[in-house]
Order: sequence, then C-alpha cells, then structure tokens
Amino acid sequence: MTIDPVKLSQELIRCPSITPEDAGAIAVLEKVLTALGFKCTRLKFSDEGSAQVENLYARYGTASPNLCFAGHTDVVPVGDVEAWDVDPFAAEIRDGMLIGRGAVDMKPAIAAWVAGVEKFLEGNKEFRGSLSLLITGDEEDVAINGTVKVLQWMKKTGEKIDACVVGEPTNPQKLGEMAKIGRRGSMNFTLTVNGIQGHVAYPDKADNPVTNLINILHRLKNNKLDNGTDFFQPSNLEITSIDVGNKTSNIIPAKATAKLNVRFNDNFNPESLTRWVKAYCNEVTSQFILNNEKGFPAFVTQPGFLSKTVVEAVKAVTGAAPKLSTEGGTSDARFIKDFCPVIEFGLINNMAHKVNEQVAVEDIKNLAEIYKEIIARYFKG
Repeated sequence: MTIDPVKLSQELIRCPSITPEDAGAIAVLEKVLTALGFKCTRLKFSDEGSAQVENLYARYGTASPNLCFAGHTDVVPVGDVEAWDVDPFAAEIRDGMLIGRGAVDMKPAIAAWVAGVEKFLEGNKEFRGSLSLLITGDEEDVAINGTVKVLQWMKKTGEKIDACVVGEPTNPQKLGEMAKIGRRGSMNFTLTVNGIQGHVAYPDKADNPVTNLINILHRLKNNKLDNGTDFFQPSNLEITSIDVGNKTSNIIPAKATAKLNVRFNDNFNPESLTRWVKAYCNEVTSQFILNNEKGFPAFVTQPGFLSKTVVEAVKAVTGAAPKLSTEGGTSDARFIKDFCPVIEFGLINNMAHKVNEQVAVEDIKNLAEIYKEIIARYFKG
C-alpha cells in the first residue's frame, strides 16, 4: 500500500476526538500501522472520577536502538462553530489548505510520520533497530491518563526507547524554521491575602487585603526573576486573575485573591520558585496563603546526535537549518525527557487552536519527507 499523508490526515481529523473522546482516531492509526507490520497495543487508563483515555503504543522490530515518535490524537474544542467557514471535522481542502480542528495540532504530523515510516521501510526492511509510536488521547487537557501512564507501562514491561521525536507544531512562520530541544517550566499559584472586613468610612477599624495584594503583585511584576540562560529566555510571571468577590461598595472585604502563572527556565525549579514568590509576599504582610499546583520543571536535551540528525534532515528537504529553541508552552516531551533524549519538530504553529485551524497540504507532504530523512539518518548514524 502507499500511504498518502494528506488523506490519512483527513481521516484522523474526521474523528471528533475532543479530549478525552477518542472517536475512532486510535482505530484509524492501528489499522494502518498493523498493515505496515507494527505490533499495536491499546492502552486504556482512567482515574477515579475521570473519563477513560485511549492510548496506543506500536512497535516495528525488536532490536535496539528504538526510535520513537510521540504525538496525540486528541484536540481542543472547536469554540464557536458558527465562526468556522467549514465543518471543523469535515477536513475540507480549500485553496491548498486542509482545514479542521487538529489540522495543525497535531493530526497531520502523525500522518506524516506514518507515511515517512512506510517510505523508509520500502528500502530498509532489514534495518538494525526498531521504530515505535506513542500516541495518546490525553495531551490537551490534564495529561494524567496519557503519556505518563504509557511510559509507566513501558517501564514495567521492559519497553525501552532510545530517542524520541515529538510531532508538536514548532515552526513560527514556515516549515523548517525551528525545532525544540526543551521547554520552560510552568507553575500556577493562587495567592490569597487575608484582612479584616469593615465599613469603608472607618478604615482604621479594618484591614484592607486589596491594598496588600496590590503591593505584593507590584513587587512580583517589578522584580525580574533572571536574565535567561544559555538555552532559555528569561523567566516570566504573569497575573492571570484578581478576584475580591465584593459586590458592595461600602465594605472593605475580608480577603482578596490573585492567580499567577510563571514560565521559568533552568535557573529555577518548583521549590525555589515557590520560595521566590513567598519572599515578596512576606515583604508586605504575613497574612497570606500561597497555594500552587504541581509544577513542571524546565528541561533541555543537550545538542548532540539526535538534534544534529533532525537539523540535517530538515535542511536536506527545505534547504535551511532549523533553529534549536526552548520557547513556547509545555508538551508531553516534559515526561519523555526522563526516559531518553527528545526533540520536537512539526508543522507551523500560528493557527493552532484557532477558528478555521488549517495547514498547507504541501507542508504535510514535505513533513513526511523530513520525517523519512530523520529515520534514515538516525539509523545510518
């Protein structure tokens, strides 16, 4: 058979797999990969109170090294469906653009890898090593029943991967601009400042928490965390919400709350970042509570054989070497980096999660060629 990465992309997009729904997307992949000779294992996970998530681990060969591709079939909701020019799950092609939810993030990347694998295997069926795919349906939401648990299953069963390419969209404007060798850490904080409720006409008999909260936020925003590192831009704190919940104009409230997100580099870890935030809170008042969600630390895969392989493969197809970067949000690479070197390379990301999400058909085809080159050069090396 000959796999058309565009048609396979359309098949996947036509599965309305909004997290945590699978909607048949894993079955589409399983059928194609089985026909190529992969051994496919469906992995279903759920926690108490959460929906079951479909995942897939597929492997061709049994020898080392094992080059893995990681991706996700789940997509974010479409938003206002009336704002779309087409049915978000019809996978229409207009003027050379494939339109649909997941067209950028990241169903065509999965299709392109599968097509690249087929082209590689056509002339290299006896290559020394293995090819595998780790596909989850739980990347766009809480990410607790997807890649993390598949990796735990792999560890228990003795499945080892030696290097991984993650197919997230990485390019700002054109295919081949950027590959990502790491990601900044991310951490959310909820800061509650307590005061004493009272009448606004008698401020001396109350303690206004809003004033203290504003002073804390001013300090946090006006003190730089750092100046960046060799592989990372400066860490950054953003205030995402301020809430008092006071519907009355003549009451000084009893408490005020703010939410913060910090994207941080390898100068910090979740513990040291928490200490940094607390220090500025204590400069203003001791009457505060700081809660934080479990943070994800920054990570970087040092440039080496894997990154060189990807750069050379991209250059062979596009004529330009991609920049190695750590910018952007988080991805499942943050879990995989504990198991093997990991790099991200995929499509152009400027339409990800947007209304009329779309990708150039030509970019899908070229990405398949790039992925074939990555595989060939990896095993040749």
